[in-house]
Amino acid sequence: MDTVDPVKIQPITDTTIRTGLTYLALGDSYTIGEAVEADKNFPNQLAARMPQYGLNFNKPQIIARTGWTTDELIQAIGQQKPAGNFNLVTLLIGVNNQYRGYNINTYRTEFKELLATALAYAGGDKKHVFVLSIPDYSVTPFAQNSDKEKIAREIDQYNAINKAETENMGIAYVDITLISRQATTKPELIARDGLHPSAEMYSAWVTLFESIVASRYK
Repeated sequence: MDTVDPVKIQPITDTTIRTGLTYLALGDSYTIGEAVEADKNFPNQLAARMPQYGLNFNKPQIIARTGWTTDELIQAIGQQKPAGNFNLVTLLIGVNNQYRGYNINTYRTEFKELLATALAYAGGDKKHVFVLSIPDYSVTPFAQNSDKEKIAREIDQYNAINKAETENMGIAYVDITLISRQATTKPELIARDGLHPSAEMYSAWVTLFESIVASRYK
């Protein structure tokens, strides 16, 4: 599956309306939208844009919490046990593995498990699963006294793993890391906590891949 990029996005013109679509978003602070209003996180912004493509999603079911690593997300999914299959599943996880200095090979193993879980919740339909890359927090005020080059390098290493495993499964991969790095010159992309994405950054993520999501339901 090709990596999603802006060049490949095409507008959808089909006016057929589909309603009652379901969406499961799996992740950490970047999915739940730490430091922004709930309706401004990327899952809710994505769902809110879908009606223009003739797709009406129910409120996204979000299993995510600030600070979660891959193993904690696996545990939470096992505890919450989302019911049934979903029309859309997104997965964004790994920054806290990097932040805590966890073994990167463990990340690969647990990410693969989460990817398989995401696919299972999509009813085995690879077209309805999207993986987002890990944002680079080295450009944020939070990291100003840290080794920024080390952070960026390790984020790239983690993303190399999640991209390879995602594409090996034939699932769409959305690289939002480049957008996150624009915060170097665009401070409005960072929330007031000095670490997490702002609503504006989440909006840019959605703009990157909303049409690709919509095209999967034609």
